[in-house]
Amino acid sequence: MDAQSYNAALADLRGVRDQIKKTRAALAKLEADRDKQIVQLASYEKAKAERIAPAAGLGVADVVALAPSLAPDSLAVQQAPQSPAPKPSPVKAPSAAVASLPTQTQAAPGPTTTPASAGTAAPETHTVSSEPPASPSEARRELPSIPAGSSGDAWFTHTTGLVSTRPNFTQQVRSTVFLDATTGVLVHRSQTHHLDLAGRSAADILTAVFHTVPEDVERIYITAGDPWHRDADRYPYLRDAVAAWLNAPIAGWRTDTGRGRDRMAGHFVHARNPVGRYQSASGDHHVEIRSVGEWFDTDGDDPHTVRDAFVLLWQALRRHWDDAVIMGSPSQTGRDLWTRTIPTRGQHADGFPVLSEELRGLLHATAGQGRNELLTPPRVPEQLPQLVEYDRTFAYAKHTWKSPVGTPRRITATTFAAWSEKEQMRALYGCGHWQVRVTVPDTWNHVGLLSAPAPGDRAWHYPATPGTTFTTWAGGPEIHTALTNPIQPWKVEILDGILWEDGKPLDDWAKKLKETWTNLSAQAHFQGDPQQARAAHLASRAVRSILLYGIGSFAQRPRMVTGTTPRTLERDVPPDAEIIGFDDELITWQKPTGFARDPNAHPEWAAAIWSAARAALLTQRHRDDDTYAGALHTLPGTVVAFRTDALYLTQPHDWPYHHQPGDYLLRGRLTGPVTAPTSEEELLTLREAGRAALTAEREA
Repeated sequence: MDAQSYNAALADLRGVRDQIKKTRAALAKLEADRDKQIVQLASYEKAKAERIAPAAGLGVADVVALAPSLAPDSLAVQQAPQSPAPKPSPVKAPSAAVASLPTQTQAAPGPTTTPASAGTAAPETHTVSSEPPASPSEARRELPSIPAGSSGDAWFTHTTGLVSTRPNFTQQVRSTVFLDATTGVLVHRSQTHHLDLAGRSAADILTAVFHTVPEDVERIYITAGDPWHRDADRYPYLRDAVAAWLNAPIAGWRTDTGRGRDRMAGHFVHARNPVGRYQSASGDHHVEIRSVGEWFDTDGDDPHTVRDAFVLLWQALRRHWDDAVIMGSPSQTGRDLWTRTIPTRGQHADGFPVLSEELRGLLHATAGQGRNELLTPPRVPEQLPQLVEYDRTFAYAKHTWKSPVGTPRRITATTFAAWSEKEQMRALYGCGHWQVRVTVPDTWNHVGLLSAPAPGDRAWHYPATPGTTFTTWAGGPEIHTALTNPIQPWKVEILDGILWEDGKPLDDWAKKLKETWTNLSAQAHFQGDPQQARAAHLASRAVRSILLYGIGSFAQRPRMVTGTTPRTLERDVPPDAEIIGFDDELITWQKPTGFARDPNAHPEWAAAIWSAARAALLTQRHRDDDTYAGALHTLPGTVVAFRTDALYLTQPHDWPYHHQPGDYLLRGRLTGPVTAPTSEEELLTLREAGRAALTAEREA
């Protein structure tokens, strides 16, 4: 590019900037007009929020927020008075003997994931954000508590007739093809075809694929091209574009209603990795269109390499499970493989009972996932001397050795206070979930240790301001870290708690996956053929996804159903549905349907692992090296961000790395001065630049 074209491009860019400003101003005016009309409609005595919401393209809650008089009567529930809560029991920092115990090797398991749909479990997505400023006018989200007395005690049981048991059937294999939606290259077994995908609609893909391959193909993996984003510029959000792509009518096909033991019905709308499920008009042919992005990130890999990765993955899993089948998603595969490790003899031969719906709901609301936090100036310098990224390798695999089992016990503040210090610390070392009141020490000058509810749906932040007091729920590993951290113990008061027996329901499953991961990683390192080496690397990443998303699938969030209603039938939109998109013909909505009767729902396992992994981001002992790693072993003001299992720092550290799960791997380094990121987008941009810079440095 010469100077003339550079200046011309700058002029064009300014024009785009000005157009964006005008468009934003116009949008703001339209939204203000919409809100004004909603308020006007609310003055009609028979106005109903569920009628106004679809007309406005909003959810019922949004309409009620604008016009409180429209709140349904069912929301105005008078709360019954509760008996006074017992005085909370402060937990003392343990004696030197207790404090010297290795925090992480004794802690319960660690983070990530959320069942994203009936068939896909994905890590919970949090916006990376800094600690929100304290504001009296800002409504904080309060976490639920266990009811006092016998009504709360009744929660501590299992759901009748719902038990995780070993399957007595072999999973069905689905014939699969791999398609690059950009080039049209299709790989089916050992054959390669070149397709004309026309407009890359779902109809174009199904027509082209089944004109070329046998009709017994049941799964189409898209390896590149993201065809569901083809009309993204026509919609305000990617989800809207994806929903329109999935729901476009296709001659001879309709949305799949599901079949078989791994029954999965309906499309799954996801901005990046959606799932389209279709069945022929006759009902005898079923097919899924999925993204390989559920399994691993590709970097220009062709369909042949992706196919080879799945072959290597299947072969590696078969060394540990002779009936292993790769299912549509990592979460499905992970849970299916886990069920095949349930013992047939011994203590848990009858399976693992599922908790009461009340306790599952409590864990859903109070057990956060990976820590995602961005620390912005003045907590860090505006100009960073450098930005260094450390990523915990296969992190969650380190925290599966101990998990909750058995019927949980309620530990009230009174009960906890009556215990000796030794009994208290043993309980916090065990598998528990605790409601606590936490106070940050007056002289604290480092990062926050425990999450607290912040405004927004399932939003969390990490208070670090000296003297701050907040109430939250946390697992034993985090509470133990708060009490025994290497800087200064925090004040923690036990308000209530759930305590299980220690068990190993995930240990055999995780060990097999770790061995599979180690084997594939070694193949990737020593393989002489570059394509096969790359395929082995992708397969090892797929194993990581199986464990990561498998853990998330145990959390079993309340199900969301997505549907569409013609614009001409707006009154038929369910009153409790949220409008997530609309066009000239259809309204797309979603609504919660509560917890499914899932025999493999174990949010207590996911919560324990997430807690231990968050604690390990703060401090983790390396026994063989007699040293520690983590955020609390850095200087104050040098931590820039946490991102699930990664740390971003302004200084490098000589932490041990032995290619073992949980080790801190140096992933990127960007020399400064670097302007401190103030948003997730800026952080991710710097992350990619840092990884590229480190790669170039090592290749130099």
